[in-house]
Amino acid sequence: MASTKEYLGFVLEQLSDLSGISYRAMMGEYILYYQGKIVGGIYDDRLLVKPTASARKLMPEAPLELPYEGAKEMLLVDEIDDKQFLSELLNAMYDELPVPKKKK
Repeated sequence: MASTKEYLGFVLEQLSDLSGISYRAMMGEYILYYQGKIVGGIYDDRLLVKPTASARKLMPEAPLELPYEGAKEMLLVDEIDDKQFLSELLNAMYDELPVPKKKK
């Protein structure tokens, strides 16, 4: 099941307090970037983020879920209605995320 543009719009609105949020559509789903780093994505109308130490600390009860078959597990974000929490989460995760590889 592909994610809807309505859900993408909702998530982007919830993240609107942060500068540098962008996304890329990929096979019916959406990869989310924060200041150029991949933080997670929207898969089957679920917000999933990379399981960094900061994300695990802020969401100790969050289940690990597969975004799609063959992918690495990611943390499900349940507090999608809390803009302040989402900003705190992405800011906490940022320094732990890898720098994107340069394209040749």
